[in-house]
Amino acid sequence: MTALRILLLIFLIICAVAVSFSKRLLVSIIIYMAFSLIMSILWMILESPDLAITEAAVGAGVTSILFFVMLKKIQSIQMDPDQEDES
Repeated sequence: MTALRILLLIFLIICAVAVSFSKRLLVSIIIYMAFSLIMSILWMILESPDLAITEAAVGAGVTSILFFVMLKKIQSIQMDPDQEDES
């Protein structure tokens, strides 16, 4: 079990560094989602299921959806490449 904790902590550090150096906003949001999911797994291992559920729901769920909506609003994400020619 200790090896799993160490591996998850290493993944957390990798996610934190990767999101800092990522140049694309969409990639940063996906890495942030991975960070939140790994953190929720760690909360489960530490026997705190209430924090794990909250982290998964808020960190990986609601916050990421809000980030995706924000990127769509500022038009950093384009659903249809043909729309670019029309504007």
